[in-house]
Amino acid sequence: MPSIARIEAFPLRYPEPNDANRDRYVTLARIETDDGAVGWGECISQWPESALAVKTIVERGLQPLLDGKDPTEVRRRWFEMRDHSFWIGMGGTVTFAVSAVDMALWDVAGKLAGVPVHRLLGGKLHDRVRACASMIWHPGDLEATAAEFAECRDRGFTWIKGGWGREPETHFGLDPERDVAVVAACREAVGDEVEISCDVSARARWTATHAIAMARRFEPYRLAWLEDALHHEDHEGWRRLRAGAPMHLATGERCWTVEDYRRLVRSGSVDIVLIDPGRAEGLTGMKLAADDAHSQHVRFVPHSWSSALNTAAALHVFASSPNGVVFELKPKPSPMQHELVRRPFEQVDGYIEVPDDPGLGVDVDEDVVRKYAFE
Repeated sequence: MPSIARIEAFPLRYPEPNDANRDRYVTLARIETDDGAVGWGECISQWPESALAVKTIVERGLQPLLDGKDPTEVRRRWFEMRDHSFWIGMGGTVTFAVSAVDMALWDVAGKLAGVPVHRLLGGKLHDRVRACASMIWHPGDLEATAAEFAECRDRGFTWIKGGWGREPETHFGLDPERDVAVVAACREAVGDEVEISCDVSARARWTATHAIAMARRFEPYRLAWLEDALHHEDHEGWRRLRAGAPMHLATGERCWTVEDYRRLVRSGSVDIVLIDPGRAEGLTGMKLAADDAHSQHVRFVPHSWSSALNTAAALHVFASSPNGVVFELKPKPSPMQHELVRRPFEQVDGYIEVPDDPGLGVDVDEDVVRKYAFE
C-alpha cells in the first residue's frame, strides 16, 4: 500500500470578483504518496496571517505526524490529527489545517482506489444538485442589487442568496428600512418562481426581539431562509425566533467542530445548518455533521464560498447525503473557481453535476497555485 511521502501547504492570495475584487486568502494542502499519487485540499483561511499560520501547522506539525502512513485510512488519520491538536486547541487555525489535510486525504484515497469520493462515502443519492447563487449584495444600491438578482435568474439560477454588503456602513441588518427595501427590490426583480434567502451581517448584532420583528416584516417577500440573524451559540434566542418567524432559519457557518454542530442541531433552534469542509474539520467533519443533523431532522446547506476544491468536497458530501437543501455557488467567475482547476464547476439550468472522476474529481493547475502563492 502506498504511504504518505510529503505534505505541503500553499497560502494563496487572489482578487475575488464576487467581493468587489478585494483580496481573499485560502491555504491549499498537497499530499504526495511514495508512488507519486497526489491529493489536494484547502481551508478557507481568509486572512493573510491565518493562511501563513496554517502552512506552519501543516508542514511542521501534521506532515511529521502522518509521514509514512497509509493515506487511504482517512478516518484514522483524521483522529490522529485531532488527537495531536488537543494541546494547541481545536477551532481556528488548527482546524483550518486539519480541514485542508483531511480533504487532500480523501482526494488521494479516491484516486488510489480509482473511484470518486462519493463512492467512498456510500454512493450517490443525487447525480446533480440544485444551485444557489450566493452573493455579497449592495443594500446601499437597490437598483444594482436588483439587477444582479435578475441577471442570476436569467442565467438559470432558481435560488439566490444575498448577504452582508459591499461597504461596512450598508451591511444587511444595520438599517431596518433599508433591509426591507432591498429584500422587496430583489423579490420584485426575480418574480415569484425564484427562491430568495438572506444572510444578516455579523456587524448587525440583532437581539431575538428585533430578529422576530424583522422576520415578520420580511414575510411578504417569501424568504426561503433567514440566515445568521443571531449569534450561532444563542440557542435560546434562536428558539424564540423560531417560534415567531414565518420562514426557515439557518446558521452554522461559524461553527468549527463536529461537536459544535451536535450542540446546535440538538438545541432545537434552527431548521438548516451551514457546513463548510474547508473549516469544519474537513470533508470528514462535514459528513459527520451532516449525518448527525439528519438524525435530528435538520437539513444542511454547504457553505462553499471558496475554491473549486472546497466546491468539489462539498458536492461529494451533498451527493451522498439525504438532507441537503441547495448548493451555494459564486455567481461570477473567480480565479479560485475558474483558474485553479482545469474544468470549473458551472451551473446549467440551475443545477450542478456531481463529478464522477476519481478522488474529488478536479485537476489542479499547479502553475496557478504558484501564480497566487504569497509569503
